[in-house]
Amino acid sequence: MSERFFEAIAAGKVPTPECAKTLGLDIIGYDLDAHTVELGFEGRPEFANPIGIVQGGFLSAMLDDCMGLASATLLSVGEFAPTLAINVQFHRPAKIGKLRGAGRVTKQGKDILHLAGELFQDDKLVATATATAMVRKM
Repeated sequence: MSERFFEAIAAGKVPTPECAKTLGLDIIGYDLDAHTVELGFEGRPEFANPIGIVQGGFLSAMLDDCMGLASATLLSVGEFAPTLAINVQFHRPAKIGKLRGAGRVTKQGKDILHLAGELFQDDKLVATATATAMVRKM
């Protein structure tokens, strides 16, 4: 297999998108064979809603990054997998501060990937998501 897209990302050959920088994305770990990633994020004060917790749209974006990078563990350089649909469930509020995310590929079809992600804060589950994505050539 040619170089996987995730390997190019992890090696810094692919520039980090500004949106990922905004979320404080940090690659903590990954397993290319299991198609899983572990990421760190920063819930910043400017992400807070009126009651002082991280707004759900930012948590959804973090989960989308988890699942997107999980998909990159099986894609070759020159392929990408845009999200077709995402479903997010919120389990508890996220405070301003560090969050840890996990993403994985749960099923791979010919062109469609099924993905799952979890977001944690202080080892407590904050949100989960599932998504589908379609493999495309760049």
